[in-house]
Amino acid sequence: MPRSAGLAHIVRNADGTSSGVWGIHTLKSAFQPIFAFEGGKLRIAAFEGLLRAFREGESVPPGRFFGGVPAVDRFHVETLSRTLHLLNAAACLDPDKTLFVNFDPSLFSDRAVVEVALRDTRLVMHEAGIHPSRVVCELTEQKSGSLAALHFLVSQLRSHGFRIAVDDYGADDSDISRIEELKPDIVKFDAQWISRLMQSGPGFALLKTMVTTFSERGIATVFEGIEEPWQLEVAERCGASMVQGFVLARPELAPTSFAVFSHEADIGGGHAPVADPDRAPHAVPATATATAT
Repeated sequence: MPRSAGLAHIVRNADGTSSGVWGIHTLKSAFQPIFAFEGGKLRIAAFEGLLRAFREGESVPPGRFFGGVPAVDRFHVETLSRTLHLLNAAACLDPDKTLFVNFDPSLFSDRAVVEVALRDTRLVMHEAGIHPSRVVCELTEQKSGSLAALHFLVSQLRSHGFRIAVDDYGADDSDISRIEELKPDIVKFDAQWISRLMQSGPGFALLKTMVTTFSERGIATVFEGIEEPWQLEVAERCGASMVQGFVLARPELAPTSFAVFSHEADIGGGHAPVADPDRAPHAVPATATATAT
């Protein structure tokens, strides 16, 4: 088979992981678990791949690194990022867990770009031995370079067996239109937005209504940015399918230590901390609560 452009910039490490090279930077994969609610328990259902850059051995903050990538190189860096996450997931993560990888819609200006991205992704997956059914392609919040190209990307990803997630729902007034157009399998709610809504009864009611509406349409939901135990309980009461955040687990560089997690943990025991609603800045009133579905 032809060789992926991303694989051409990969270094294989002695511990079985892979690193990338972009100019003076060394690029590595970090993974953060995404937990699912199941019968009062939490289990790791998936991991999100996150890129971490280093310069002369020192970590470079993600915002600074990505802000310094010239526009002409952004597509290459994203391709390299996906390549790393796929290879490292195959090397060190549970093969039964789903992997979320990011696609920046602003990079897809026409069908030719989509075809290159899909070709490279499939080549790397063949190399890594990962089946498309294990991968969720997460469309980040950036505006698309071409709406037609974005629709073509989504249709092509689906036709090859990938699932689709829309990230940062709630951060933009046009988000509901994006859901209607793309018909994702998963919606990830914007962290800052849900944090604000969680702090009041009406906000809680709105979140629960949206989660219920998505569930009725066969769309799973992820609450991101869960940083306090009380937020975990509110997420469960809202009926969120999955949760992700520092209160549960921080991202770790590959190879990770996540194998130490038990397959299931009681909410309030093991690796899933107690969710204490009394810690909320404004605890959700009892009249606004509901049992998670």
